[in-house]
Amino acid sequence: MRKTFFGSLIVLFGMLLISCGEKAAEIDKTTVTEKSIEYGLDGVVKNGTVDTRIGQLTFENGYPSRESVDKLFDAMDFQRATQAYIWALPIVSLAEWQFVHEEQFSTNDGDLVVYMSTEEKLGILTANATTPYIVGFYDLGRSGPLVVDVPAGPVGGLVDDFWQRPVADLGLAGPDKGKGGKYLFLGPRQEKPKSAKVDYVFESGTMNILFGIRILTADPKKSKEILEAFTSYPLSDPSKKSKIAKVKGEYFQYQPRGLKYWERLHWIMQKEPVAERDRFMVASLRFLGIEKGKPFQPDERQKKILEEASLVGEAMGQANSFESRFPGVKYRDDASWEYVIFLDPSQRVEEHEQLDERAAYTYEAVTTSAGMTTKTPGVGSAYLGGYRDKDGNWLDGSFNYRLRMPPNAPMKQFWSITVYSQATRCLINNGTGRADRSSRHDLVKNPDGSVDLYFGPDGAPKGMEKNFVKTNRGEGFFVYLRLYAPTEPYFEKSWALPDLEKLK
Repeated sequence: MRKTFFGSLIVLFGMLLISCGEKAAEIDKTTVTEKSIEYGLDGVVKNGTVDTRIGQLTFENGYPSRESVDKLFDAMDFQRATQAYIWALPIVSLAEWQFVHEEQFSTNDGDLVVYMSTEEKLGILTANATTPYIVGFYDLGRSGPLVVDVPAGPVGGLVDDFWQRPVADLGLAGPDKGKGGKYLFLGPRQEKPKSAKVDYVFESGTMNILFGIRILTADPKKSKEILEAFTSYPLSDPSKKSKIAKVKGEYFQYQPRGLKYWERLHWIMQKEPVAERDRFMVASLRFLGIEKGKPFQPDERQKKILEEASLVGEAMGQANSFESRFPGVKYRDDASWEYVIFLDPSQRVEEHEQLDERAAYTYEAVTTSAGMTTKTPGVGSAYLGGYRDKDGNWLDGSFNYRLRMPPNAPMKQFWSITVYSQATRCLINNGTGRADRSSRHDLVKNPDGSVDLYFGPDGAPKGMEKNFVKTNRGEGFFVYLRLYAPTEPYFEKSWALPDLEKLK
């Protein structure tokens, strides 16, 4: 799939370059014959043919020709589709994961899937490889309000709506502060029954929600106790407690490619109310065969546009995510590390919705919470992404690298460095079952307390096997640094983190 996608991308870009060259020649020709174009009032072209970004447009007495009208509508639909791709990234991501849970893992509303090993997490966007995940999905419109019973203990959890906006934090970063409690979740405009005996009440912005926890203790006995105590059930029937399901076979939670992207968008749109902020975008999808209350049956013209828009839209998403142009996105000026979550959890600032910031994050990662973006030292977690080496080149699995983790990492719990495939944005599938190294591992340390971590296809340097993660030749990769319970030096940026350095 990866080779097919990038092969298509190269062909498309090649065609664009050829097209640009041809258009340059055409523009020169038009300049020579400019007198043949007749202009009307206010400089509008009345008769003749002009070159534009979308090709030649011909006008007849001020009106675009029939061929030009068709070309204009195709361009409108293609442009809208590429922007719809970027807009829909967060909801398609969660809808795909929900679909996998229901269809492949055979879950019902509220059932929980446990992701323990690296192998079980290989299909999740930028999952951490250190702590277990317990994840469930629930359709509030189908099954009514949901109760989530969070056990006391070292738990970090969240509930997100399907636009990946946080509804609530659970556990240590939530209102229960690690003491546990019963949470009630309502869908849009659903009301809390007066008889509901719960500790906390939250309303979701969408009918479908994701909920889950990470177990933050390394004690197997305590982890087992927390897993067995974490449960959910419909408010209307407390006897229908969630069941535990297992990962079955190979799966992928990330956004599907080609026409399947739009199939999943149409699927989830049928289950969700349209928010006021999204009405224009939803309107632009009608001429592409994606409409609420109607089957998804695009004609050949629409299919061609949607398939190409999926390819170009993803390329835009990659540029927006891996080469972010947001002012202040770098952690420090002396290295290329970037903040992974560079948006407000609400995805809203004073004058606009954070469309591009949201797309940058949800293309390569999944779920947000207030705890993940906290500025309070000693609480939640922090994330930095490394995509380039010290020389400014993309990280390439065909080469060997070293990262020197400085001593005194700014965290109260632990740090981890995790390796991801660029193509899938999931944990690297390198055949070893190891995708990360963390301060919880028995690592070889330097005399000053720093740690040298090694990445590459050729194996670890002698004596550094504990500090090594294998990469795959011919595959791009990137890394995340996670700091659990980050401390003041992180927020003050006084702790310097160097780039990965390519080894000779």
